[in-house]
Amino acid sequence: MRLRTIRAARMSEAMATLRAELGEEAVILGTRRIAGGVEVTAAQESTDDEPLVIAPDAARAASAIPAALHRHNLPATLAQRLAGGALDAAIARVFRFEALPLDGPALLLAGPPGAGKTTSCAKLATRLVLAGTKPLLVSADGRRAGAAEQLAAFARVLDLPLAIANSPAALAKALARRAAGQPALVDMPGCDPFDDAAARRHAALAEAAQGRQVLVLPAGLDAEEAAETARAFHLLGCRHLLPTRLDAARRLGGVLAAAASADLAFTEAGTGMDIATGLTPLAPGWLAQRLAQGAS
Repeated sequence: MRLRTIRAARMSEAMATLRAELGEEAVILGTRRIAGGVEVTAAQESTDDEPLVIAPDAARAASAIPAALHRHNLPATLAQRLAGGALDAAIARVFRFEALPLDGPALLLAGPPGAGKTTSCAKLATRLVLAGTKPLLVSADGRRAGAAEQLAAFARVLDLPLAIANSPAALAKALARRAAGQPALVDMPGCDPFDDAAARRHAALAEAAQGRQVLVLPAGLDAEEAAETARAFHLLGCRHLLPTRLDAARRLGGVLAAAASADLAFTEAGTGMDIATGLTPLAPGWLAQRLAQGAS
């Protein structure tokens, strides 16, 4: 196995260097921010001067990739990890599943523009209200036209307090005013994590909030793009994944690649537009069933 550590000013530059030196099948072992940029550590399982020898057991595993996965355009290395045995058991082995951390620090819904952060925030708020808890809603998205107004409309319907915080200081002040034990949901601005200025703005807001970040990412993305995006948001502090549009997307390779590549724990999934019922807690069995839908 060949290890390589790459440092660059931007994640996109590091990934380009990685692909050039180790190829498309390199396995990302870790990413972190460093002074002046990012650091990516990756491994290549074999090199040109070290031919890859496939043992009989490995060959049988390769042929045992479930038919349900073929149409989802998974990266080859991830498909191999899911090979062999029942699909739900393989999913449980490869991925982590955790409940959304709604108690304690504020929950920050982060992600690229248009991923479904505001709608997901409203769905989580509705669930809490129906369970008898009134969370504090915070809109930190002052850049997108109508973002605060959209969340304000949900807040009025649910009779919830809403704070507008367009700066790190305002966000910290808004969260400091919540009642003891009150959950807080923060609708973060859409962020292009490969843009240095956008990444710095996001990091400043997250630092001020001192919360837990969940990456909201739409299903249907190209697997490589989804994986790179997830790794970039992992550098910014995301540790959980909430995929959206699982009711509409026909191929989920991007969702699986994002979780596996950045070691993000699956939490909930956006499965419909209904605010009261449009979030589904993810579990290995449910995900295996969803992957099998439409398999030939």
